[in-house]
Amino acid sequence: MPTTQSFSLLQARRLALAAQGFGSRQAGPGVRAAQLGRVIERLGAVQIDSVNALVRSHYLPLFSRLGSYPQALLDQLAWGRSRQRKLFEYWGHEASLLPLQLYPLLRWRMERARQGQGIYQQLARFGREQQATIARVLAAVTEQGALGAGSLSTREERAGPWWDWSAEKHALEWLFAAGLVSVAGRRGFERLYDLPERVLPEALLQQPAMTEAQAQRGLLLHAAGALGVATEKDLRDYFRLAPADSQARLAELVEEGVLQACTVQGWSQPAYCLESARLPRKVASSALLSPFDSLVWERDRTERLFDFRYRLEIYTPAHKRVYGYYVLPFLHNERIAARVDLRAERAQEQLAVHAVHEEATGLDEAGMQALADSLQRMAAWLGLARVQLNCPRASAARLRVALARSAFSGGPA
Repeated sequence: MPTTQSFSLLQARRLALAAQGFGSRQAGPGVRAAQLGRVIERLGAVQIDSVNALVRSHYLPLFSRLGSYPQALLDQLAWGRSRQRKLFEYWGHEASLLPLQLYPLLRWRMERARQGQGIYQQLARFGREQQATIARVLAAVTEQGALGAGSLSTREERAGPWWDWSAEKHALEWLFAAGLVSVAGRRGFERLYDLPERVLPEALLQQPAMTEAQAQRGLLLHAAGALGVATEKDLRDYFRLAPADSQARLAELVEEGVLQACTVQGWSQPAYCLESARLPRKVASSALLSPFDSLVWERDRTERLFDFRYRLEIYTPAHKRVYGYYVLPFLHNERIAARVDLRAERAQEQLAVHAVHEEATGLDEAGMQALADSLQRMAAWLGLARVQLNCPRASAARLRVALARSAFSGGPA
């Protein structure tokens, strides 16, 4: 029987950071679409979210790993012409952009959605009770091409909050979950839906169907490659697999020898890694992370790996927030060393820093300079003229000094 491999916590961090695409030299101003594609292929999924306090969240993970790049490149990969398109939208880890190679691995999820499984209860009920509306909406898309929910709505009253969907929006979302329509593009942030054969390559759609077990094993393997080392729950969460499916497939992969069991210092649960996993000697990287970055998706894992408790406080009343509204973790030299509450104030052409919180071990002078440089780079990437410090904390006073000497901008306001 082979000996179970054991990793220290620092080694586990290095495996995770390298697997997530950190540590490589940033590409600089000449980033090409192929480089973006390779990062997303490595990650497997980039989460989409509607919050635009800084920039739409799906743009940030690529900036964190590659540095400044034209956002239009990602738009081309996701919603461009058929030859440019390398990504598709679907439910991966929440709503996500995924590489086309993963489409066959998710068709079982689409089939389950048609049967009312694995989707929100309200949407499943709509699918059972409103087939006439679904058929009408699908016919409209078939006849007219890419359409948004607003173009189809027959409701007379104004919509309420964003979750107050019209019947047509419910129908489109059911069709999307079932794989009967795909996202052809976006108008602002509104999805435009069309038939899959008008969005995705024919060769992709014609691939032989996989069994559920085959597809789920493929998703777990991709998750293992993207996480480096992970518990069963970590692996399951990456593509939102059900526990019973994940546990059965994981046992099969270990039996086949593709995944190997291992232990990580301080982890109470068994861990797993690819048989081919290679431990890097060091991962030197500094990056501001989206709240929806795949490195910090699973909050329990983030605490186990980095001793960093992270909760998004967007929906917390302002007087109850501990760190701020839109708080980005700051990764520096194999630690999450600080968190920064940021806002892009476009009318004032400034990146506003509303709060700076160092973790217990703090940032040394080099770390604070790295944070300052990261903020200046982000401001420039977003087309903002300056970094505006609005935080009275001592950490901000140190950051102000570092911003003033940053080589990437003229300094803070």
